[in-house]
Amino acid sequence: MQDLKITIIQSDLAWEDKVRNTALFSKLIETSGYTDIVILPEMFSTGFSMQASKLAEKMDGPTIEWMKATAAEMNIIITGSFIIEENENYYNRLIWMRPDGTYDFYNKRHLFSLAGENEIYTQGTERIIVEHKGWKICPLICYDLRFPVWSRNQDNYDLLLYVASWPERRMNAWTKLLTARAIENQCYVAGVNRIGSDGNNIYHSGNSLLIDPLGKILWEMIHDRAVYTATLSSDFLHEVREKLPFLNDRDSFHIVNSE
Repeated sequence: MQDLKITIIQSDLAWEDKVRNTALFSKLIETSGYTDIVILPEMFSTGFSMQASKLAEKMDGPTIEWMKATAAEMNIIITGSFIIEENENYYNRLIWMRPDGTYDFYNKRHLFSLAGENEIYTQGTERIIVEHKGWKICPLICYDLRFPVWSRNQDNYDLLLYVASWPERRMNAWTKLLTARAIENQCYVAGVNRIGSDGNNIYHSGNSLLIDPLGKILWEMIHDRAVYTATLSSDFLHEVREKLPFLNDRDSFHIVNSE
């Protein structure tokens, strides 16, 4: 297991404008330097929109093709979520795109009913665990953060990611919950959020965070655009788990999918 470089990109988003957003992220990714994984916010190509019938793409659409081309050109993994239509259903889908064009995907499990997301999009049913350089990584989306059983480290993952469109007015919960997830799961946690106001005039302050397995905040950015690259230490992760083997005492949960 080698050390892992990740890049967090915190940016404003042009409302429902895929061309502008992917063009901006192309420029920002070029400034990241050497890295293994680039993490973009939730619905990075459109903002957090309920206009799925207008904005959804197929799995061979322009956004996933942009991810393929950029991952190949930069020799990196790119991840973030956007709107997909599949089998007459809409999904808030995170793509884990590798440089060779292969990918995994995760459909958001917890749909934000306060904004009506559950009325437009179809709920995901399975988590994914992806691997790179010996690291096991669990990518989740925004509102999933509020549900610790779904995030629980039952797969021995090492890094937990949340891509988000989390508003400033609930930022207290964001920071505390991300820290709790790092401590209880004894893993690194990256929370990647957007900044700026969306089409509903909801303001996002960013507050993207990188947290170590002891709950220490290693990096945070508020209000401003940022491209931040960090090296995650495998030695430190193993040291924490060996000295404090709390995961050995964890409970096991079985989640029953709702009908």
